[in-house]
Amino acid sequence: MEIDSASTAFSTLGHPGRLAVFRLLMRFAPRGVRPTEIAESLGLKQNTLSHYLLALTTAGLVSAERRGRSLLYSVDLATAEDLIGYLALDVGRARPDLIETVLSARKERPMRDTGYDVLFICSGNSARSIFAEALLRDLGRGRFQAHSAGTRPNSELNPFALEVLRRNGHDTSDLRSKHVSEFQQPGSVVMDFVFTVCDTAAAEECPPWPGQPITGHWGLPDPVRATGTDAERALVFAQTYGALRSRISAFVELPFASLDRLSLQSRVDQIDSDILQEG
Repeated sequence: MEIDSASTAFSTLGHPGRLAVFRLLMRFAPRGVRPTEIAESLGLKQNTLSHYLLALTTAGLVSAERRGRSLLYSVDLATAEDLIGYLALDVGRARPDLIETVLSARKERPMRDTGYDVLFICSGNSARSIFAEALLRDLGRGRFQAHSAGTRPNSELNPFALEVLRRNGHDTSDLRSKHVSEFQQPGSVVMDFVFTVCDTAAAEECPPWPGQPITGHWGLPDPVRATGTDAERALVFAQTYGALRSRISAFVELPFASLDRLSLQSRVDQIDSDILQEG
């Protein structure tokens, strides 16, 4: 990255509002986000957000893509990589005392083929993340330890969700709603993968996870908000279950042992993209 491009990027991110938008988009990467959703998550006025997005796009940090009537903004990951590399390698001259922590964290956790701890997060932890926990536990055939949590968990699991799980042969006896903080305590399990399965959870401000887990965002509408008759609501829950089953079925088939972390992150990102295109 040239110094002029780096200077523009750093100057753009030097504004707290623009930095907040960039950080939020990073949590959704590589998926794009609608401006209305960004504004709602950050409590911004639409005209203020428009100025921020224009500055980020002009700096090459963010790109926009039109899909139908919607305009979606996403982080330009290649530019973000160049900027991080410029700061660490050019400005920092690759000093080991500056980057050794990052490099060692990537080296000390080699890819393997079994024993992964995977956490699924949504807002209420009463349906979507519970579906994902049960699905991975059963489809993974003992190769994964599946966990789930919510940023604002409900006190009980949704009865429609439990019925869908039972009807599909999953044991629900040990499932419960949990707050994400249970997995952020000293001595907690160090996750290998962390997935958000709703946009609300992805937009939440959370501290970085220990161990640099591979992350993914599989945002799905909340079936708990479905309206109509019981039969119509049950259908929405079944469709949400099916959407997560497709993603988790693809996830468990990845050749984990033959992929490095970079390749595995790319494959995880691709799962959601492929299924959305198929749909």
